[in-house]
Amino acid sequence: MTMSFRRILVKLSGEALQAPDGFWLDAQVLSNLAEDIARATHAGFEIALVIGGGNIIRGARMSAAGWIDRPTADSMGMLATVMNSLALETALNAAGVSARTMSAVSMPTICETYARQPALHYLAKGQVVVLAGGTGNPFFTTDTSAVLRAAELRCDAVLKATQVDGVYSADPKKDPSAERYERLTHDEAIARDLKVMDTAAFALARDGRLPIIVGSLHAPSSITAILDGSAPSTVVAP
Repeated sequence: MTMSFRRILVKLSGEALQAPDGFWLDAQVLSNLAEDIARATHAGFEIALVIGGGNIIRGARMSAAGWIDRPTADSMGMLATVMNSLALETALNAAGVSARTMSAVSMPTICETYARQPALHYLAKGQVVVLAGGTGNPFFTTDTSAVLRAAELRCDAVLKATQVDGVYSADPKKDPSAERYERLTHDEAIARDLKVMDTAAFALARDGRLPIIVGSLHAPSSITAILDGSAPSTVVAP
């Protein structure tokens, strides 16, 4: 299935960067991911990135433990996404790709503050824009942030990189009979309560008629392979 997309927002989980020994960052994984993104840019795709912070901290989980309030915990999670974004920016530059971190949480001595017009300019110049800090507000996930930024930056689609090669009716690692979907509408994904993205993200994508592609970045898949249709994926679209 060939997809006619050019400008893509890639949503990555923070856990994807975690080392097998539990350390928050695996240098080899980071390098491999940067090389994968570099191949996609060389293939002509314009790439924006949103990465979560779950390898460092999860605000909702910390808040649920009861010893810190949700807005504070979510603010800590936003800072974790900045750390991951800076690491990814460095790896991309090392891979020969011009990358720039922009944060929704203003910290000008560390990285540029996010603004829509400069971000559009960087993408048009072929730079990878790494979008950190979520939406800059508590109670919103990085999935919702990814869809919001994709809509703002006139992206053709959101690519959600997961551990599996598409959307399933249940966790295929736990349920061998789980059904894999080739294509869904946003309403179907919401009605079936599919957990690949949160409901707010699906609803925002639906309202903006923004396709969401779900695939795995584990070999032999890659960003380019998913986008050119040579690797399996699920497309959630109107």
